[in-house]
Amino acid sequence: MLKKQHTPYLHMSRRERQVMDILYREGRATVARIREQIPEPPTYSAVRALMRVLEEKGRVRHEEVGLQYVYSPAVPRDEAKESAMGHLVRTFFGGSAEEAVAALVSGHEFSRDELDRLGRLIAKAKKEDKR
Repeated sequence: MLKKQHTPYLHMSRRERQVMDILYREGRATVARIREQIPEPPTYSAVRALMRVLEEKGRVRHEEVGLQYVYSPAVPRDEAKESAMGHLVRTFFGGSAEEAVAALVSGHEFSRDELDRLGRLIAKAKKEDKR
């Protein structure tokens, strides 16, 4: 079973998630750059307001570069990934990581290198199991 953890990434609107996707992909971006990448983009002012909301929620932070704010995620990518994966496993697989992995394995063709890496991860998890 996966540990129950806070899922900040999932308690956001569709637009907020779109912005976060862009920031995680880009690392940092201005409102103009974010707006360029949002499907059916809202106005510049609407994106600025959205960034203010995300900053108030603690999702993003900014730095001033010249006359522009440059935004970046406040939560590290790995932490956000863990949060999203935990939510996915709890929601769709009843908390069973085994079932989630089985679904991924049955629906994907793996290269030899990927299978080798997965095998090493499983071996490491077995070795670290303290039961």
